[in-house]
Amino acid sequence: MGERPVILLVTDSHRATLLGEFQRYSRDYELVPATSVADAVSVVESLVHQGHQLALVAAEHDLRDGDSLDVFARLRPLVPTARRVALLAENFLAHVDRLRIASLDNELDAYLAVPKGLRDEEFHTALVETLSDWGWSVAGPVVARVELVYERPDANVAALRDWLERSGMPSRAYQADSPEGTAVLEAAGPDAELPLLRTFDDQFLSGATVAKAAEAMYGGHDSIPDDEVADVVIVGAGPAGLAAAVYAASEGLDTIVIESEAIGGQAGSSSMIRNYLGFPRGISGTRLAQRARIQALRFGAKFYTGRPVTDIQDAPPGEPTHHHVFVRGARICARAVVLAAGVAYRRLGVAALDAFLGSGVYYGAATAMAREMKGRHVVVVGGGNSAGQAALHLAKFADKVTIVVRRDGLAATMSEYLIREIDATGNVEVRTSTQVVGGGGDGRLEWLDLEVREAGGGVHLERVDAGGLCLLIGADPACDWVPATVTRDAKNHLQTGRDVPKDRWRDGHPPASLETAVPGVFAAGDIRAGSMKRVAAAAGEGATVVALVHDHLAKLRAEEFTDVLPEASA
Repeated sequence: MGERPVILLVTDSHRATLLGEFQRYSRDYELVPATSVADAVSVVESLVHQGHQLALVAAEHDLRDGDSLDVFARLRPLVPTARRVALLAENFLAHVDRLRIASLDNELDAYLAVPKGLRDEEFHTALVETLSDWGWSVAGPVVARVELVYERPDANVAALRDWLERSGMPSRAYQADSPEGTAVLEAAGPDAELPLLRTFDDQFLSGATVAKAAEAMYGGHDSIPDDEVADVVIVGAGPAGLAAAVYAASEGLDTIVIESEAIGGQAGSSSMIRNYLGFPRGISGTRLAQRARIQALRFGAKFYTGRPVTDIQDAPPGEPTHHHVFVRGARICARAVVLAAGVAYRRLGVAALDAFLGSGVYYGAATAMAREMKGRHVVVVGGGNSAGQAALHLAKFADKVTIVVRRDGLAATMSEYLIREIDATGNVEVRTSTQVVGGGGDGRLEWLDLEVREAGGGVHLERVDAGGLCLLIGADPACDWVPATVTRDAKNHLQTGRDVPKDRWRDGHPPASLETAVPGVFAAGDIRAGSMKRVAAAAGEGATVVALVHDHLAKLRAEEFTDVLPEASA
């Protein structure tokens, strides 16, 4: 058997049909058949012993000594990262309810009907999506388009790796003294500074940061002409900003998107979103962001990343009505601005843990480090959907994952489907009424101190071994840079529509529903007061705001026409 990942096909009565269907994947995967539950266990034990990667277990549901769920239950402890697909040949309706419940309980990834004829592309689309998810999250890239060389893990290196992962960029990271790292350094020449990035066009970026990498690979803001006035500038490329970009560009508006970090925002770091409309088997935040960006680019939207927006100002008197959007070293002009910068994770505020940023301590889902957690205990702090998704992803690699929350449960802050998956995942536990108050280690995180609130009101400290800490402890709107003319609520979210104080209404009328106190400046998504903090809701607001932008642009055109009308009449 070669170095190719393995697809295990467990089939009995429909062996010939299924072997024929799976031959499509034989170029890139080693197809290994088994005929029963016991046979599958024996085969996988041998594969694991030989060091092979198991990508997918596809099991016919009815087997001589059990069913597909028995196969998955027996194999999961051996290879928790392998994807699991149940195959139904007959009696689909008789089994579908049980399999649907099993999917909610995290016992399998998909269930499919065995093809009855040629070219069942729906069947193969589901398999390809499942294998693609495994390849992105478990296997890593076969060919790396970007290589990162660093001396030792730190916050900057962790941010670079996270940015590359969230950007969907096939990449590998090497320490400088490794053979691979040494080869990249030699190719870069004697003046190279760490961390060093070799980009997809074979250029070298010394002293790399996220901002430098983003601008080097995707182009800089300086290329935008000072006198060019876009129809709309969208600040932030999370779900709201991406949806606004797709709809604005598709409707012919000259559209510019500015993102300081990775395209996708916080949603882009989600390992698997299962409740987004139209993706019955779920989709990773990275894939969702990639597809939306490509869609917006096809319609003509322009993306600029790497620099944060620092200010918005009205154009000076004498110029046509528009706004100036400032980033470091550049100014962008726009007739309308959509603020969709989302939120930023809060900091834990434990000084002892700050020294381990990038060396075991991470803010956000940190999917880039999941593969390194094999054999470790990982603590996830947070009770929202992002924390639940991160915990389930990490559980495929780590020996144990502990979710720590200050509340007495998850129901108030996490979707029910995630709670159900967590309850069904054997190596994930939930510690309620608990918070992280300290930690330490020799060079990287090794232990954490937990403060546990007891039922009687007392508190005790507990030290636990931990090789990883992911912090998803709530977020604040990312709008400290927004001028004070845009009003906020008590939690610093931007006010729109009737939420804007009445003394800022114009001629007794409130701004449009998603318009701020500044005419022509809109807000959408998590940054907006009153928004629902969900991916679909943010995308919906991003789509809705475009109609309001059209109305604003129509008013500007009418005003410009009125201004020139007397001269035209003369």
